[in-house]
Amino acid sequence: QVQLAESGGGLVQPGGSLRLSCTASGRIVELYDMGWYRQDPGKERELVANIATDGATKYADSVKGRFTISRDNANNSVYLQMNSLKPEDTAVYVCNAKVVVAPRWDVYNTWGQGTQVTVSS
Repeated sequence: QVQLAESGGGLVQPGGSLRLSCTASGRIVELYDMGWYRQDPGKERELVANIATDGATKYADSVKGRFTISRDNANNSVYLQMNSLKPEDTAVYVCNAKVVVAPRWDVYNTWGQGTQVTVSS
C-alpha cells in the first residue's frame, strides 16, 4: 500500500559526506514521524535521526553535529545529510515512516529496503 524508496548510499572516505534520500509513494493520506535507522550485521537496529511533522528532530548522540535530517512534506520525502563520516558510520541505513493510508486511514509503521553506506579509505 505504501512504499519507501531510498537512494544516496555508497562508498566514501573518512571525513567525506553523503546525502540519503527517501520518498514515500502509495495511498498516502498523511506522513507522521519520519526517520533513519542503521543496522550492522549482528547488531540491533539503532535510530540515527527522526523528524516529526512539525520539524522537531532527534539524533543519536553518535551523530549529533555531523548529521542533519530534513523533510519535504510536499514530496513525501525525508533526507539525511551526513558529514564528517567515520568508519563506524558504516551500516545499512533504513528509512522509516509512520503513514496514514487510504481508504481506512490506518497508521502503518513502514520501512524501506535500506541503502548501504560504507566509510573506508
